[in-house]
Amino acid sequence: MATTRIMPLHTGKGRSIGQAISDIIDYVKNPEKTDYGKLITSYQCDSRVADAEFLFAKKRYIQKTGRVRGADDVIAYHLRQSFVPGEITPEEANRLGQELARRFTKGNNAFIVCTHIDKAHIHNHIIWNSVNLECDRKFRNFWGSTRAVRRLNDTICIENGYSIVENPKSHGKSYNKWLGDQAKPSHRELLRVAIDNALLEKPADWDALLKLLQEAGYEIKTGKNPSFRCEGWDRAVRLDTLGENYSKDVLLSVIKGEKRHTPRKKKQITQDPKKVNLLVDIQTKLREGKGAGYAKWARSFNLKQLAQTMNYLTDHGLLEYAVLAEKTSAATARYNELSGQIKAAEKRMAEIAVLRTHIINYSKTRDVYVVYRKAGYSKKFLAEHEADILLHKAAKKAFDELGLKKIPTVKSLQAEYAKLLEEKKKAYGEYRQSRDEMRELLTVKANVDRLLGTEEQEAEKEKEHDQR
Repeated sequence: MATTRIMPLHTGKGRSIGQAISDIIDYVKNPEKTDYGKLITSYQCDSRVADAEFLFAKKRYIQKTGRVRGADDVIAYHLRQSFVPGEITPEEANRLGQELARRFTKGNNAFIVCTHIDKAHIHNHIIWNSVNLECDRKFRNFWGSTRAVRRLNDTICIENGYSIVENPKSHGKSYNKWLGDQAKPSHRELLRVAIDNALLEKPADWDALLKLLQEAGYEIKTGKNPSFRCEGWDRAVRLDTLGENYSKDVLLSVIKGEKRHTPRKKKQITQDPKKVNLLVDIQTKLREGKGAGYAKWARSFNLKQLAQTMNYLTDHGLLEYAVLAEKTSAATARYNELSGQIKAAEKRMAEIAVLRTHIINYSKTRDVYVVYRKAGYSKKFLAEHEADILLHKAAKKAFDELGLKKIPTVKSLQAEYAKLLEEKKKAYGEYRQSRDEMRELLTVKANVDRLLGTEEQEAEKEKEHDQR
């Protein structure tokens, strides 16, 4: 899972603030990309009229603070959050997008999360209002905010068991590097390989090394920091950008025999050996075209996993299959129960947040709407107070849809929200533990089932052989 940098959104040339907000939100709310609106959620605003609410908050901010900026004024912030293809459902992706936005803004800014499913990889577009809920401050896009949001994104990812991008570059990761070993090597990687090969020839001195590189097709610009350029490259690569093992001083020491050259290797992510993993179905993989080398690795891997499975069963006193099955069922049931509690709490919290916003908007815009009605629904009055009137209509429509005979107070809603939030936090720690326990038990049980199934098949084969 990965995020892009935070992108401030400005009005641009020839657009009003209202039009700019509408253009941005209309793009991310595209019904063909969001399963016709099913994958659009919001916090402290109504996604259907979010542009009007953002505009209203901007006007309230100006009235409260008196601060007015020009065309460079930031009206909202945009963040993209992408997921590995096939790893997550659209609904779960949307939930994680909400959690990222709420935790990053500390719940101080209204936002919408739109999950797009038109690409191979599911991704979220998160837009939050630059003005806070009290309309007296603006979100500060601080120095290093992109790194901060990436760290938070990685934390949420790890908490929920999804993969992350290891060691991302400060300005994002190029597509080729994201692809990994299958990608075309970079110019620096090619130059490192050329130097590695040249050193194998044991050059007598620095000039001999440069000559070998020239013969390999590199143009060399000498100086304090030599640079190298190959045919087809747009720019040269400086030696001091290749890493510490490729600096001029280190290479000279290698040539003189004072040091041993250590080629740069890509960092590999090793798996925790203590974790129990599913056994590999070797025969199926071989039928798919895997070779003898894979079969040898898979047999070794399966032996290790069987040993770890047996250790787990012994350590947890699960030496009877019935006990293992019962404990696995109980762990799964507890996980589903806690998951249901948390989802119900989150759903109600989202409803409260939207309802609270509508109640506040309804109260703030009631006087304007009364004047509008007394003016005979004047088009001129509507044009002058469009944002207020749209908010009032949206609030009234929401009350009608909920069938509210009596509008609850904001205070009572806040108390209910705080109670639900406390219950959710309390349940979340146990939820993570039960999820990890369930996953481990399911893996162990699957390995045991596979082992028992394999033994039964071998027993049947021996029985058939004896009968012959």
